[in-house]
Amino acid sequence: MGALTGISLAVLAVAQSDAAVTRSEYCSRLGLQLEGAIQTKAKPGASASQIAEATALQDKANRFCAERKQAQGIRTYANALKLLGVTPVDLDQ
Repeated sequence: MGALTGISLAVLAVAQSDAAVTRSEYCSRLGLQLEGAIQTKAKPGASASQIAEATALQDKANRFCAERKQAQGIRTYANALKLLGVTPVDLDQ
């Protein structure tokens, strides 16, 4: 009976870890989303000042995420995306 309990706990732990998104993963997702948004907005007609500001925020967010300050990096990425008129990715995706 003890072996069955151990197996079920292991399966439960794996199922929970698959569903959870870490801050580090969220930093990566937002970084990719921002990179794509900057490339899309960089086409003619986009505001150069918005692109420059978003790029500066991207550099700042990259530093935060690399320095294990993911919460600050996530907020900075989200602000840069909002500046470009893009809704940040949802954690549930």
